[in-house]
Amino acid sequence: MYSAKPRDKKTVRPGAFTPQRRELVFDIDMTDYDGVRTCCSAADICSRCWGFIAAAVKVLHATLVEQFGFRHLLWVYSGRRGIHLWISDPEALDLTDDQRRALVSALTVVEGGKEMVKKVNVRPPEKSLPPSLRGARDILRTIFVPLVLEDQDCFASQEGWETLLQLIPNDDIIETLRGEWSRDPDRPSMQKWEQLKSLVHKKEPKAPSPLNHALEDIILQYTYPRIDAEVSKHRNHLLKAPFCVHPKTGRVCVPIDPANVDEFNPRGVPTVAQLLRELDAAGEGADWTKTSLKPYVDMLDKHTLAILEEVRRNKRNSKCLHVMTCAIIDGHAVPNRRELVVALE
Repeated sequence: MYSAKPRDKKTVRPGAFTPQRRELVFDIDMTDYDGVRTCCSAADICSRCWGFIAAAVKVLHATLVEQFGFRHLLWVYSGRRGIHLWISDPEALDLTDDQRRALVSALTVVEGGKEMVKKVNVRPPEKSLPPSLRGARDILRTIFVPLVLEDQDCFASQEGWETLLQLIPNDDIIETLRGEWSRDPDRPSMQKWEQLKSLVHKKEPKAPSPLNHALEDIILQYTYPRIDAEVSKHRNHLLKAPFCVHPKTGRVCVPIDPANVDEFNPRGVPTVAQLLRELDAAGEGADWTKTSLKPYVDMLDKHTLAILEEVRRNKRNSKCLHVMTCAIIDGHAVPNRRELVVALE
């Protein structure tokens, strides 16, 4: 929503045409994981590296619901190599740019360009994780092994394990592991990680400790959501709407159920050409209900109906409160349930 009608944009002075309300949006792009994924790079994406997106969805969804209290979250595949989140709660719509900036800053954990090796700096080495990140840590601990160690095998190459060693704040451990891994470079990532943990526990058997905290930070660095902060900070930032068609892939930007994000296959999303074939096959007069788009439209309908139901409920509660307040001010008895129903009709 803008302060003036969009069609009048060129006729009003610049300061009089400003965004007033907008969904809180997030953008996660697979290219931001190029430093950790091993299966693809650049604009390519497959079901294997989709695991990083799935991890981001699980962490962000839980955080935004449990810590911020948002209720109306719609996850949408970007059509190519990422995912978008639209939050439609009234509280989210009313956020100013400064408030959005503060919220995104609180959710940003992985920072720094290619030249910065350690990208997680959320606490002094001797301090435990902030309470706001402990839930994310617990989720990502269960994802790190199958995704980073087993599937992606991120520490298999010398470049991979050298990056890992640079994240360990202990020279003795670094030199020991560098020597052993150089003599046995084909050792899988899982074995290297277990060996690293064993040496850490020998050095500092009592947790929490700086070395144990370093292991936690490594898990966060490889799996925590990598948010494109600029998309979320400003109410006038453009973002593809649900059900747009990506111009390069032809795929439709379809909603995704966060509960089933692991099973989502970005290459299995309906394309325009596929939908046209399905309509032709369905015969004359067929519409979208006869295509593979139907379950995704149903998902959007469910999301929209939940928002409308909350709006109706809030309006009803507001009228109810108004009736009761008027009765009290006028010196009447507070109306009972039946009287309220009649008053609201």
